Amino acid sequence: MAKPRRSTSRSAPSDVQRAWLRRGLDQPGGKLPLFDERGQRVKKATVEACLKAGWAERWFDNPLKPDWLVCRLTEAGRSALTGNGQDGEVPADGAEDDARQGALI
Repeated sequence: MAKPRRSTSRSAPSDVQRAWLRRGLDQPGGKLPLFDERGQRVKKATVEACLKAGWAERWFDNPLKPDWLVCRLTEAGRSALTGNGQDGEVPADGAEDDARQGALI
């Protein structure tokens, strides 16, 4: 019997994806930035990979800049950042004990 297909090609975000997704944690509604800390536009490949993995979702269309993808963090994205729900993955922020005990972070 064939294995069910996963909706993501990766089980965890790359360092670049993780850095972008992490910036949505403190924003209202989980809004993800269009630009990085240096004022450079976030690469479209990063945004599309996170959308495909389900870690981010399109939020709304920008009528003034229709080519900009305005996105927000999903619950799956929050889980990928904290390590909750990952196959044995330990959170990168040192909260191993909290994650093992099922505590909310």
